[in-house]
Amino acid sequence: MELIHLEKGEIIYMARDSIKYVYFPLTGMFSLLSTTESGSTVEVAMVGSEGIVGLPVVLSMDKVPYEVMIQLTSDTLRIEAEILRKEFDRGGRLHELMLRYTHVLITQISQSAVCNRFHTVEKRLCRWLLIARDRVNSNTIDLTQEIIAHMLGIPRTGVTMAAGALQRAGLIRYSRGKIEILDYQRLRDASCECYEIIKEEFDRFLSE
Repeated sequence: MELIHLEKGEIIYMARDSIKYVYFPLTGMFSLLSTTESGSTVEVAMVGSEGIVGLPVVLSMDKVPYEVMIQLTSDTLRIEAEILRKEFDRGGRLHELMLRYTHVLITQISQSAVCNRFHTVEKRLCRWLLIARDRVNSNTIDLTQEIIAHMLGIPRTGVTMAAGALQRAGLIRYSRGKIEILDYQRLRDASCECYEIIKEEFDRFLSE
């Protein structure tokens, strides 16, 4: 494995790229993005220091089905995909952990799809902020409303209105491309059930 530094906004994989490396973030956050032919995108999952980017290799797939972007600057360990696949195929602890994390990631992806279809922008924003907080282990997230709108697949005005409502309620503070969560429990209460489902799976994975 080698330690590398990745800057915010870097694209490490486009959809259908061959997987050369698998990444283990130490800091920061990766976004997995589903993209249409017209170029529209929506985020389907976030990966922080708890996770792995490049999981298809352990499922005997050599291409990534989504775009992978560095959402927050990251120091990351990476390893050649083929080396990791050979170690995974030996079985043992690594094999077990990666399969369990695959389940956790699938839960996040599927719940994001449900959330984007059925819940209001405000609840979706709450869910997104809470998951981002958990991935980076910080109440302060250095992202603009434009980027968040891009991640949620909605117009920026929708994020502006939802963020404004949360700020007036005293749940968050937003200024100069930085969002600070002021009241975690109330933000959690304002979110939809999607966050609780995702958090439960992550907590179980990390505690075990």
